[in-house]
Amino acid sequence: MASEMGRRASPRPAGPRSAWDGVDGGQRGPGSGLAAERARQTRMAVVGAVTERWAPEQARPVQGNWQLAAPVGPSTDLWALGALLYRAVQGHAPYPEDSTAELVEMVCAEPPAFAEECGPLRPVVESLLRQDPTERPDFEELRGWLRSLVRSAPEPEGGAPLITAPAPDPGRLPAVRRRGELSHGRHRGAPGPRKPRGPKSLGRTLLLAVLLALAGGVAYAMVFLPKADQGADRAPAGAAATPRTSQTSPGSPSSPGSQQPGANTPTGTPESKPAPQTTGPGASPAPSAPPGYTTAQDPEGFQVVVPNGWDRRQMNDIGQVRYTNGDYTLIVVPGRDAVEGKPDPAAYQKDKERELEPFRSSTWVTSKGIRTTTVGRQLIAEGQYTWIDGNGRTVYARNYVAALGGRYHVLMVTGPQDGEAEVSKIFENATGSYRPGR
Repeated sequence: MASEMGRRASPRPAGPRSAWDGVDGGQRGPGSGLAAERARQTRMAVVGAVTERWAPEQARPVQGNWQLAAPVGPSTDLWALGALLYRAVQGHAPYPEDSTAELVEMVCAEPPAFAEECGPLRPVVESLLRQDPTERPDFEELRGWLRSLVRSAPEPEGGAPLITAPAPDPGRLPAVRRRGELSHGRHRGAPGPRKPRGPKSLGRTLLLAVLLALAGGVAYAMVFLPKADQGADRAPAGAAATPRTSQTSPGSPSSPGSQQPGANTPTGTPESKPAPQTTGPGASPAPSAPPGYTTAQDPEGFQVVVPNGWDRRQMNDIGQVRYTNGDYTLIVVPGRDAVEGKPDPAAYQKDKERELEPFRSSTWVTSKGIRTTTVGRQLIAEGQYTWIDGNGRTVYARNYVAALGGRYHVLMVTGPQDGEAEVSKIFENATGSYRPGR
């Protein structure tokens, strides 16, 4: 009996000493790797997808030498501080928070998104979010760093108006932060920014949606349904976009890639020339171009509105016609790829479109505004994409895919990230005026 009691009271045999022994202040963790992994899985279910609560040493799965892993200690709190500062300044978390499992995997596998909008705080935030806890600054170093930033900060302008915060209402509940809000980051497929909505805002949104749906139904009935005096003679929606018939003189080549009379450059060369104007008999009715734009009747048969003075490059070997001006480019693909089976421009845009191949192969991308709409009998997919090109520049693009006549037609406008407004303006004018030629 005594020996049995002695065996029960004897301490657990010590395992192999860890390289981190003594760093965590002598705190004792789980007794085995299985217990540690169970604790991690339980914490995932309780904590959820919150970046501040998942430093790499907390998120890393438990494997063979689990006792050699970095301990959870003061450096973990510094990670949480870095994530909190990043969220407060950037407006979103440094990692996507759609799923707890994805979050803990990405925290261990990938560095966080760059703190590009943190200004002088950027080196502080990025140092606190280092994956190796030994590389994060200690508290004294961080305190001196922050004091130096405070001393060197400019004084606020005396004439600037002050905004007084409203008095706290003890009867109101705190607003619950939504998860998964990431617009600019390193991680692929991050959703666009969303602002938390209260009950009143949600009610107004629903009411506005109902009114818009009613207005849309009335407009559809007025435009598309046949009237009494027209009956069956009314043309179907989208019939105005008739293909343009190319006129050629006898003996001249009739292929879309043939040269205009007097051109000295062979077909497919990248030499630039001014964008063609709307000329010649038999051209389809050109849409009215806004100021600063012109309607181009392209030799490939389509017409589109482009800014004045842009250069046109002849169709390249992958079926693209490019209009360029500096860092901005309008790419038109007039029906290169055939529709296989049921038209699905959204799937084509996501997986097969060659113009988005730089987005799919980039290591830093974002996307938002991806949607599919039906205009008359036409299926259209749109999206907004951002990626890093081969020269290290951030490219912003708006993309448009339409299934017309059994083929996919693509319009894409690209430009620098700080030129989103200009890219959107060019994109809206081009997609609203595009008329296919085949």
